[in-house]
Amino acid sequence: MAYFLGIDIGTYESKGTLIDEKGNVIATLSQPHGLEMPQPGWYEHDAENVWWKDFCVLSSGLIKKTGIDASSIAGVGVSALNACCVPVDKSCRPLRKAILYGIDSRAQKELAFLNDYYGREKILAMKGTEMNSEDVIARMLWLKNNEPEIYEKAYKLCTSSTYVTAKLTGEFVVDQYLGKTCFFPIYDDDGNIRVDMVEPLLAVDKMARCADSTDVVGYVTKQAAIETGLAEGTPVITGTDDAAAEALSVGVLSPGDMMIMLGSSMYMICVVDKPFKDSRLWQSGYLRRRTNTVQGATNNAGTLTRWLRDNLYPEFVAEEPATGINAYTRMMEKGSAIAPGAEGLLVLPYFAGERTPINDPNACGVFFGLNLRHTRDHLYRACLEGIGYSIAQHFDILRENNVELKNVLAVGGGTKNSLWMQILADVTGHPFQTSAITIGASYGDALLAAIGTGAIESFDSLRDIIKEDRIYTPNPDQHIVYKEYQKLFNNLYPATRETMHALKTIN
Repeated sequence: MAYFLGIDIGTYESKGTLIDEKGNVIATLSQPHGLEMPQPGWYEHDAENVWWKDFCVLSSGLIKKTGIDASSIAGVGVSALNACCVPVDKSCRPLRKAILYGIDSRAQKELAFLNDYYGREKILAMKGTEMNSEDVIARMLWLKNNEPEIYEKAYKLCTSSTYVTAKLTGEFVVDQYLGKTCFFPIYDDDGNIRVDMVEPLLAVDKMARCADSTDVVGYVTKQAAIETGLAEGTPVITGTDDAAAEALSVGVLSPGDMMIMLGSSMYMICVVDKPFKDSRLWQSGYLRRRTNTVQGATNNAGTLTRWLRDNLYPEFVAEEPATGINAYTRMMEKGSAIAPGAEGLLVLPYFAGERTPINDPNACGVFFGLNLRHTRDHLYRACLEGIGYSIAQHFDILRENNVELKNVLAVGGGTKNSLWMQILADVTGHPFQTSAITIGASYGDALLAAIGTGAIESFDSLRDIIKEDRIYTPNPDQHIVYKEYQKLFNNLYPATRETMHALKTIN
């Protein structure tokens, strides 16, 4: 029997999954880690002690847990946070801590410069939206401008999946999907570096080469085998980012399929027949070529519920060992007792700035409508609803552009919260579906490894492997209530934007 290993590195946690050649899950394992914020708007991970350490712990842990022979693992796939930047030397040793994805807003000056340098009309024509916090080139340029000695020493400027794959194989590779999604304008549609657009600003030789996510790009080295427990010579595919691997794991394959990933942040991927230009969302390809997607992301989802748990429900956390009940489960029960609309309380969930659809790193979180009747349970429910209203704005933009939504497939830790899932269905007016396997990206990574090594014939073969579990159907009466709140939510950010920005300036 051949097995396939998938490991995903997330914001607060990494997960590993081992499957057999038919896609059956053999075992899973998780490894928590922290998130560093050295100053407001800056978010970092220690690549060596978080990304690589987690991979080693999970790979060796799964081998030990299952008792399988490491040589029976026929392929390895990795996914990780998408738009990160870590400079490394030729031995793949990090030269500083990794600058994380779109939640990190330190490169705003570089983004403004890039939009002017390339020209907004040219950028819009090429990618459908202005350059934003998801574009890694801004972080690379920030590094060059602010830490020139580190930039000059860097052999490669890696994103997270590139880093882990290089640690495994010695090969520095980024997948073509990420090349289109987060590396504009570095790579063209064929994965070639646009030398004329990159070289005036950054050294081309510091960029990874591009390959398909399922390509076998190298093999586990002797040193990596010692550290991970894998067998030397095990095939390793390019890998991808967490969102794409999550989408694949629940069967997002055809036009009209949409993934809503409820992790630390919310990430949306919708497969479309043909691309369209709307600056509020991002246009991209997908894991398999000649497939178009529209994407969006909020900076907060699980991160906000975690903040609420830690600050408003600390006793629930403290009582977990004695009660055996997860704090989030108790919070969900409390929130379920609050009526839709949280008795007139709205939340703008922009607690770390916001990506789509407003694309404003200086946006702030807002509780609006507070009165003396409101409790922490109202605040909790209002936060779940606020993220729902933000997701609904994405749905509205898709409808404006004549995109027919067929299957909305939810994945990630947020799917364990049945209250939240029902709120999303009621707010958007669209059914939300979960799959029988909701492990997420690490399961998608293992499936990609099986495809890459030929054990699973093709992407289309996944339709026979991925099975539906539960459908959350909208409650018509609740949807009517939420439509009124949605109107107020849509007006709240434009009405407070200038004040938010002024507050950030003072702070």
